[in-house]
Amino acid sequence: MRPNHKPVGEHLRDWRMRRRMSQMDLALEAEISTRHLSFVETGRAQPSREMVLHLADQLEIPLRERNVILVAAGFAPVFPERPLDDPQLAAARRAVDVILKAHEPYPALAVDLRWNLVAANAVVPALMAGADPSLLEPPINVVRLSLHPKGLGPRIANLAEWQAHIVERLRRQAELTADPGLIALIEEIRGYPTPPASDRRLEDFGDVVIPLQMMVGDRMLSLFTTTTVFGTPVDITLSELTLETFFPADAATAEFLRAAAGL
Repeated sequence: MRPNHKPVGEHLRDWRMRRRMSQMDLALEAEISTRHLSFVETGRAQPSREMVLHLADQLEIPLRERNVILVAAGFAPVFPERPLDDPQLAAARRAVDVILKAHEPYPALAVDLRWNLVAANAVVPALMAGADPSLLEPPINVVRLSLHPKGLGPRIANLAEWQAHIVERLRRQAELTADPGLIALIEEIRGYPTPPASDRRLEDFGDVVIPLQMMVGDRMLSLFTTTTVFGTPVDITLSELTLETFFPADAATAEFLRAAAGL
């Protein structure tokens, strides 16, 4: 939990504005008076622990930041942050492993909030092969690995579209979480060499999703992704964990992956 010395009311006001809500909007959602909310935000009223959590819930504030706000209000943090191999997260870790393994022969991986690799199935290392060793040192950042000129970037046929997609996704995440690490990652990516503009149109990708089109050996693989998150986490680690599962976007890719897995 990073230190922050802002008053609790200022925290809540900042998050309300980030969510583009007026005081009346939030007061109605939280079923409190606009006057009381105004007093909380300006420091004229000190919110209870329950009120802080209630407002944080209405504002969909990330669990990590809820702890920061609780401390600013004079209360102890309530949301733990444990590593995924902690015995208390054993059931969640098993669920992650089951999903990753069951997804084979297609790639699947789990990442934290800042896109550092947490776990992966047996297919993923083959896709990473050939990247500069420095990008494969733990913690592996999969965004940096995929877009860096010394990573997988030169092997991605539709790098312009894929990079734009990733930056937009990171931008939305940063807007929702206010995480400085995500903001720094976006700035880093924007400093990479600009990929050549593509003359492809959305309909060239089937009018459905933009696939990741990358060379693996002498084969062009075309993959699209889906995202899985824990629905009701009360642990910071689980709340920030995302599972990225890749599916073949064409029959040739599906056949290649099944053959590579000996299926």
